[in-house]
Amino acid sequence: MSAASHPAPGGRPAWRERWLNWRNGLVADPRFQRWAAVSPFTRFIAQRRAKALFDLCAGFVYSQILLACVRLRLFETLSAGPQDVNEIASRLALSPEAAHRLLRAAASLKLLRALPGDRFALDDLGASMLGNPSVAAFVEHHTLLYDDLRDPVALLRGETATRLSAFWPYAKGADGDEAACGAYSELMARSQKLIAQDVLDAYPLGRHRCLLDIGGGEGAFLSVVAARHPALQLKLFDLPPVAARARRLLASQGLSRVEIHSGSFLDTPPPTGADVVTLIRVLHDHDDDKALAALRAGYAALPPGGTLLVAEPMAQTPGAEAIGDAYFGFYLLAMGSGRPRRHAEMIQLLQAAGFAGIRLLKSPRPLFASVLTARRV
Repeated sequence: MSAASHPAPGGRPAWRERWLNWRNGLVADPRFQRWAAVSPFTRFIAQRRAKALFDLCAGFVYSQILLACVRLRLFETLSAGPQDVNEIASRLALSPEAAHRLLRAAASLKLLRALPGDRFALDDLGASMLGNPSVAAFVEHHTLLYDDLRDPVALLRGETATRLSAFWPYAKGADGDEAACGAYSELMARSQKLIAQDVLDAYPLGRHRCLLDIGGGEGAFLSVVAARHPALQLKLFDLPPVAARARRLLASQGLSRVEIHSGSFLDTPPPTGADVVTLIRVLHDHDDDKALAALRAGYAALPPGGTLLVAEPMAQTPGAEAIGDAYFGFYLLAMGSGRPRRHAEMIQLLQAAGFAGIRLLKSPRPLFASVLTARRV
């Protein structure tokens, strides 16, 4: 926090706080709002802020429109090209009136594009959904989160038993069996595939000889690594039921060369022998004590001079601030474990685990995952 935001001596607010109080009082005044809405100097700003506020109110409706598109496979229906309303309605098993309502709504959200003659085509966002099928799985998954957010105040006060905490059994300290772990393991695999190429673009692994992926799930990240670095020795470490799924799924992909090790980083030392250890979207799922345990497990697995590679969605990522503190903040609250961390907080954890030489790398899409490296001293 900067010095200007601290109270001045004597308990009086500093100039920035006094200015904010004055500005907020002005903006909250209905007379000023009416003037700003019609003044040629402020009208554009007033309209933009009114839209932003309304979008916050309507956000749930927008998300449900997207869910309807996913469940009806609307994007796949339009993948071959534009169609008219009646044809789309028939394929979606909707009345023409209902189909038209959905299509116009999707077009207003830039998912579709309205064409002359009541025809509709994919727009950029709809085409992006086709190109990232894992996103559709998360759209479906969010029905759990939205159910947990029905009473956000009760959630904040810890007065609700959330569906997300049951979906992620390790959030409550339960490992579960292989069947119970299947749903979240599959979702995590989709998440890993979404960012794996970005991580490898940010940090090429060609300089290393052996990689250990802690919390590697079903091996989705390692399968991408194996394709790009076929000579790299690969090891995976995860909970026993998850490791069992990884062993079977990797073998079905012809990747039996991946060594599978089972255990919890909370009480089982991971295997040694790797010169690079990865933690891909693992730390933000855990509170500080468990996140620190994961980092210390990675430290113990590395030789002196070994590299730790961490990929995490982080709070206060430029251009994606709401994703970190708003989305992940409340998702992880409903999950019952973890929190979004800022860059400085990640550095503190890494240093507490014994790492040095910490670097934040440039990654293609930091809103999904920022990439950091650190070195065991």
